[in-house]
Amino acid sequence: MSGEKDYTIQRSDEQWRESLEPDAYRVLRHHGTERPGTSPLNVEKRDGVYHCAGCQSPLFTSDAKYESGSGWPSFWRPIEGAVQTTTDRSHLMVRTEVRCAACGGHLGHVFPDGPRPTGLRYCMNGVALDFHPTDEDGPAVE
Repeated sequence: MSGEKDYTIQRSDEQWRESLEPDAYRVLRHHGTERPGTSPLNVEKRDGVYHCAGCQSPLFTSDAKYESGSGWPSFWRPIEGAVQTTTDRSHLMVRTEVRCAACGGHLGHVFPDGPRPTGLRYCMNGVALDFHPTDEDGPAVE
């Protein structure tokens, strides 16, 4: 992935491959997409924080999650500074790609058809996320 030198968390391709499950590696490091409707995170309703499956950086909180009907976990805003966006011109389309700001992992895309107050739909691959439920001691943000 180009531009990796700009990320605070860096690993070689071999290290990423060894540390990630095959589907997560394909999505996070090679811009893959999981099949819609396959992530258990689609139905996750508990309070907590969604972290990058590659580097464990916190990305989204459960209060920004909503059911978009798209088949992927969707959020109307990320944690401030947690993600970066870039133009994705693959598959004969122009979309806005969302990456983890810490490791550059591909998370999904953002679309302008979400709910208020942002009007955005951060459509994320569930395999690119790890959910950390809030425990009795407080929020799961570290």
